Amino acid sequence: MDKDESMPTAEVVAKAKRRRFTAEYKLRILEEAERAAPGEIGAMLRREGLYSSHLTEWRRARREGSLGALSKKRGRKPKSRNPLAKEVARLEREKEKLQLKLRQAEAVIEIQKKVSELLGIPLSGNDGNT
Repeated sequence: MDKDESMPTAEVVAKAKRRRFTAEYKLRILEEAERAAPGEIGAMLRREGLYSSHLTEWRRARREGSLGALSKKRGRKPKSRNPLAKEVARLEREKEKLQLKLRQAEAVIEIQKKVSELLGIPLSGNDGNT
């Protein structure tokens, strides 16, 4: 039996991909549906591979705000960034650097105190520790 080349393949895609429709496409389909005679809407939906729920949702979106609502993004909304967050992060990095320098300076001072004690050299501006 020869394989008929006109037969469609029954290949199944491993992972389905969500279809995305542009706002212009949605408006064109809605206008075509409004002009269609009774019984033609079903044929148009089959031809385009759409469901009647698409029309319902797109009509509702059009009533709410035309192209803006028809082309809305799906998924999570982006987090609103605090305008001062960048400045706060910069200041925190600067604070960490300064704290490190302070710890180093305190260590040097402690070493100088111990050296002066060992050599018997009084420190000027002594705070009463020696």
